[in-house]
Amino acid sequence: MKRRIQGLHEAAQWADGVPDGLFLLRVERAQYHWHAQKPFYAMRLSVLEPSQFAGHIISGRLYCTAKALWKMSWFLRDFGYDTELIDRDEIDEKALVGLCGIVKISHTTHNGAILINLDGFAPPCQWQEMSTAASNKADGSQVVG
Repeated sequence: MKRRIQGLHEAAQWADGVPDGLFLLRVERAQYHWHAQKPFYAMRLSVLEPSQFAGHIISGRLYCTAKALWKMSWFLRDFGYDTELIDRDEIDEKALVGLCGIVKISHTTHNGAILINLDGFAPPCQWQEMSTAASNKADGSQVVG
């Protein structure tokens, strides 16, 4: 017997309950994980906007390898992390909690596990502009300037 269950493919596609796109997020937790080749920060981020996803949790990684430090720096700058600590090459996990910013996320599958990529960042003050542009693009509308 076969049954059709509407939305089943989407549930498997987005294990965390959120699709690919732009989100205004707040850092709930950041924890350093040492690994010989790829040390990283495990980030637990709470969705603030869009409102239909508010409260969902997104977990991702920010790597601390020499090759990936540009992305960590971008994240810290756009989330408003203390520039004095950045200048001293210090990351205080407690100082990360509560910071807000925009993240562009995408999902990939690796060895059967759905992973979240933190693809890009922006300061929270740009949320209105970026979310409007993203929704217009998704609707097929064009912004005329």
